[in-house]
Amino acid sequence: MSSGGISDLDKNQALEQWLEWQLRQVRGRIRELQAKEQQEARAQERARAEQSWKIQPQRSGSTALLHRGGCSLYSARFGFISREDALIALAEPGIE
Repeated sequence: MSSGGISDLDKNQALEQWLEWQLRQVRGRIRELQAKEQQEARAQERARAEQSWKIQPQRSGSTALLHRGGCSLYSARFGFISREDALIALAEPGIE
């Protein structure tokens, strides 16, 4: 260390601390962006479901039922149909 100056070791330790702080900031931002991306994907899935329809299969003695994609009375994770297909299904006997 030179007289009155900052040693190379002190400079490098300070740089290390600053870089670690930066890395924590970047990792935090990445977590925020990932959460936002997941939230947007869920919102898109909900919007798609709301625009879709689903058919509750016929059970013994009952008719098959047509539900909006977002209806909570019948949950189906897959098998959504379009509006056009829903109109065709409504014309079929045994579907309400």
